[in-house]
Amino acid sequence: MAKDCSFDVVSEVDMQEVDNAVNQTTKEISQRFDFRGSKASVTLEGIDIKVTADDDYKLKNVVEILQAKVIKRGISLKNLDYGKVEAAFSGTARQIIKIKKGIDKENAKDVISSLKNSKIKVQAQLMDDQVRVSGKNKDDLQNAIAYLKQGDFKIALQFVNFRS
Repeated sequence: MAKDCSFDVVSEVDMQEVDNAVNQTTKEISQRFDFRGSKASVTLEGIDIKVTADDDYKLKNVVEILQAKVIKRGISLKNLDYGKVEAAFSGTARQIIKIKKGIDKENAKDVISSLKNSKIKVQAQLMDDQVRVSGKNKDDLQNAIAYLKQGDFKIALQFVNFRS
């Protein structure tokens, strides 16, 4: 009997790279002329990035700087969940950006149904915060990876634990 091959579809974020992006953003804010004397700041608190600025316009600029640094560090913007802009103390604006880790049930259903609709001979199942894809043929698994890379999902996907 042929042995099944498998791989896992995950959505992971390297928190050290997020920390590096936040530090680079803070450094750039301190060096830029248009932020001299402002209350702009970016801090990482657990899996939340707290962005504070003098007004909505400067907050938007700080978020754009953060996005550029995050992209440079190899993290997808799909892993960032932007909260609404709130008014903070003394007229400043604040926004909380949550970092999405793992595949939730809704996104896992999208991945699984996408694989089923592709007619590739693989089986997919949800396991905790990842999706296990298995099949009898390695070529089918490679086709499934290529198919998922082309798909447009709400989260960034990585492929790990390829077993044959």
